[in-house]
Amino acid sequence: MATYVVMEPPSRSEKVDATAFVRDGFTWLGLLIPPLWLAWHRLWIEAGLAFVVMGLLSMAGENLGLGLASSLLSLLVSFYVGLEGQGLRIAALRRRGWHEWGVVQAGRLDDADIRYALEVEAHGDDTTPAPRIVPDAALARPAQPGIALGLTHIPGRP
Repeated sequence: MATYVVMEPPSRSEKVDATAFVRDGFTWLGLLIPPLWLAWHRLWIEAGLAFVVMGLLSMAGENLGLGLASSLLSLLVSFYVGLEGQGLRIAALRRRGWHEWGVVQAGRLDDADIRYALEVEAHGDDTTPAPRIVPDAALARPAQPGIALGLTHIPGRP
């Protein structure tokens, strides 16, 4: 089973129709043709950067006579895009204001879409507030009287 990261658009009105499902894992096309794969997914800056880096490594290999080492360095760029390409897609969606709904496991993209729709329908619009991560200051321990070791502030002394 594959794992799909479900990304929802910034506007909540078109929730189910405009969600993006990004398959988490290795991408073979990202390994074989990194700049084209990145451009296909509208990651323009990353595609240009991959193209320039691969071109520079190729030119440096020819000018310095590195031969096989230049090809292996260029292959590292391909492996990076193959391994982290889906993460780059998720990061680009976050920069555009999309938020991560969660993760769905399914055999195919259609099954992931159905599971997501059923989950959204089952829970409806639960608007329960998220749990507080920062504790309330009123519940903090009182300051300890006396001298303490370390870089602490002692009241009444400059």
